[in-house]
Amino acid sequence: MSKVQGGMKCVKYLLFVFNFIFWLSGSLVVAVGLWLRFDPDTISLLNGDDAPDTYFIAVYILIVAGGVMMLVGFFGCCGAVRESQCLLGLFFACLMIIFGAEVAAGVFGFLNKDTIINEVEGFYLSSLQDNLTNGTNVATLYHTVLQCCGGTEPNPTLCPDAETENCVEAIDEYFNEKLFIIGYVGIGIAGVMIIGMIFSMVLCCAIRNNREVI
Repeated sequence: MSKVQGGMKCVKYLLFVFNFIFWLSGSLVVAVGLWLRFDPDTISLLNGDDAPDTYFIAVYILIVAGGVMMLVGFFGCCGAVRESQCLLGLFFACLMIIFGAEVAAGVFGFLNKDTIINEVEGFYLSSLQDNLTNGTNVATLYHTVLQCCGGTEPNPTLCPDAETENCVEAIDEYFNEKLFIIGYVGIGIAGVMIIGMIFSMVLCCAIRNNREVI
């Protein structure tokens, strides 16, 4: 019986430490999501009535999942300390939901990567045409932020320097990097949550068995 109680205490403390790390991970996910959402360069590139918003959908999923992770990590710590089967069961259920959200964010980022980039490229090319015909400055923002100029074909009017990278390639590189961050963060945190679900179930079963013995 002492061995069972000792094993249960070990799992309890491991789960408590895991939940504290889980809470910190949620804080990190929220921080990354807010950085991706409010990065001044990204905002300037996707500013405008006709700008695509698909990119921000994945970012919002990431931010919400990170916020829920912080909340769940706190309740998971309480459940581990109090050895509450109810709280641990709720913790497990919440982890399942967040797991799905994180995987959804990661998969959404990876599967829609080309779609998102194509939408941004289309928005830039239409803005470039407006720049040439109506004198709008949206395309100029892309030129400034991404240090690029013109579409697939350099335009002598806008791009006197033929060595400058064209903006279609620059957009592809810029948003590929951002979307890979979303994908890897989402899938990486989902992997951590699998460990949390295992710990919570082991502790929950240990609590039930210990009470049955008593």
